[in-house]
Amino acid sequence: VTIIILFWHLIAKNEIVPTKILPDPFKVIGSISTLITENDLFSNLWYTVRLNLSSYLYAILIAFPIAFILGLFPVFDVLFGRYASALRFIPCPSLIGIFVAIFGLTFTTKAAFLTFAIVIFMIPEIVNTIHNLQNPKNDKDNVYLQTAHTLGMTALQKLRYVYIPYVTSNVYNSLVGLTGISYSYVVISELIYKDGTVNGIGALINTMTRQSNMAEAYALILIVIGVGCLQDFTFRKLGKVLFKFK
Repeated sequence: VTIIILFWHLIAKNEIVPTKILPDPFKVIGSISTLITENDLFSNLWYTVRLNLSSYLYAILIAFPIAFILGLFPVFDVLFGRYASALRFIPCPSLIGIFVAIFGLTFTTKAAFLTFAIVIFMIPEIVNTIHNLQNPKNDKDNVYLQTAHTLGMTALQKLRYVYIPYVTSNVYNSLVGLTGISYSYVVISELIYKDGTVNGIGALINTMTRQSNMAEAYALILIVIGVGCLQDFTFRKLGKVLFKFK
């Protein structure tokens, strides 16, 4: 980190890249105090983090029931599985206008947009994980179902003691890896905002850029990276607590 900052400082000091495009790193770090005192940084940061976490929660509540129905009942998988997988190719940023038309310029709009973006990723991921568990050629994992069958477990017991632990623990790792993408979508969704209100880090970055306050804009980008890394670290540690059987 020290080498990067010094290299960045030398580039800015010698104006290899114009400072209006790449400001000095020490000026970027110093601008954080301005963001705190004049731009309500902590409220905007909490808005962004709350939006991200709430969207994850909504996505889990929506995606898991749908995906389990598709994965456990072949008739539904045949009827709808391909369409659910095809949703992954939707360019989500292009849908923001539709969500604004439905919900208006509100927190709900951004939460709905981000939830949709996570759901269309999660459903195929969960269905594929279920299919991997059911695949007889997958000796490493299918043995759990074989053992459950040998023990005489009912369908509900298999769901509780085999499917749910296996699927949640494996999909959780994919969700942790989705952190970076989700924050990208959060910042995109926050570009739609009302002036004069707390609208998140994305809206604040857009405001700083329009006002040519590039040091503040870079500081906000670094803050988002820091929050994303912290969330990633926290989720990985939490996974070890939630899924000790792994």
